[in-house]
Amino acid sequence: MRISRMGFLSLLALLAGAVIVWVTPSSSLLGMFTQAVIYAIFALGVGVLLKQNGLVSFGHALFFGGAGYSMGVILALDWMPAEWAIPVVLCGTGLAAFLIGLVIVRVPGIAFGMLTLAIGQMAYLLATRARGITGGSDGMGVNWPATLFGVSQSALLKPGTLFLLSWTLLVLVTFVLLVVMKTRFGTITEAVRDNEERARFIGIRTTVPRAAVYAVSAMVSGAAGLLSCFNSGFVSPANLHWSVSAITLLMVVVGGFRKPLGPILGAILYFLVKDLLGEYATHSMAIFGAALIAVIVFAPDGIIGLLERLVLGRRAQGSAYRGGGH
Repeated sequence: MRISRMGFLSLLALLAGAVIVWVTPSSSLLGMFTQAVIYAIFALGVGVLLKQNGLVSFGHALFFGGAGYSMGVILALDWMPAEWAIPVVLCGTGLAAFLIGLVIVRVPGIAFGMLTLAIGQMAYLLATRARGITGGSDGMGVNWPATLFGVSQSALLKPGTLFLLSWTLLVLVTFVLLVVMKTRFGTITEAVRDNEERARFIGIRTTVPRAAVYAVSAMVSGAAGLLSCFNSGFVSPANLHWSVSAITLLMVVVGGFRKPLGPILGAILYFLVKDLLGEYATHSMAIFGAALIAVIVFAPDGIIGLLERLVLGRRAQGSAYRGGGH
C-alpha cells in the first residue's frame, strides 16, 4: 500500500469519525465509543509487538497505567506544564521500554511473556503500596489544568470532542505504524522475527531492532493510557493489573494481529459485545473466551483475516464467472 493511498484512506477515516459523532444520538453511547477507541490504540501497541517481533506480552498494562501514573505525579508535584509533560511521559515510556527490551527480548517464547507479566505485576504491587505518592489501592486523581494547548478542559471533555480527539489519535497512530512497517526498519524486524539466526548470519544486529519495536509498542500503549486518564481524570492500580493486558491481548488475537486494523476491530467488537449483553455483561469474558477459541480453530488470522478471505473468495468467484461468460 503506497503512502499516498494510506494518506487518502486516513483522511476518509477522519471524516468517518466526524460522521459517527453526527449520527450518534446519545452522549453515553459516544462515551462507550471513546473508551473502545482508547483500547483500540492500546491494542495497536500490543499488536505491533506481536506482528513485528512475534512476541506475546502479558504485562503491557505497565505502560498503559504507568503513563497515567507518571502524568498524575508530574501534575501533582507541578514539575512542568501539562503540554510539556505529555511528550516527556511518552518519550520516558519509550526509553524505559527500550532499556527493558534490551534485556528481555533476548528471551524467547513463553519465557518472554512470563518476564513481562512479572515486571508488570511488580509495578502493580508498587502502585498499591506507595500510598504517599500513588494513593495506594484507592488510586489517584489526575489534576489536569483548566486549559490544555489553549483549549479549555470543559470543551475537550465534551463527549463529541473527546471522541474526535481519540479517533484522530487512533488514525494518526495507525498511519504512522503503517508507514514504519513499510520502511527498512519494518523489513529488518520482520526478517528477525521470521529467522533470527539467519538475520544474524547476514550481519543484522537483532537485539536493538527488537528492543526498538518493544519501545514503539510501549509508547503507543502509553498514549492510550494518557487518553484514558484524561477521559476519567483518575488512575488506579487496576490500570496496571495483568488482567488489563490479558483482555487487550484477547482483542488483538480475536481481531487479528497480522493486519493493523485487526486489533482495532477486536477492541471495538469487545466493547460492542459488552454493551449489547447489557445485564449479562458479567459473563462477557466467558463469551469472549469462547469467541477466542472459535477464532483460533476456524480463523487463525482473526476476524480481519476471515473477512479478507471472504472478500478475496468473492472476487475470485466473480472473475471466474466473468471468464466463463466469455
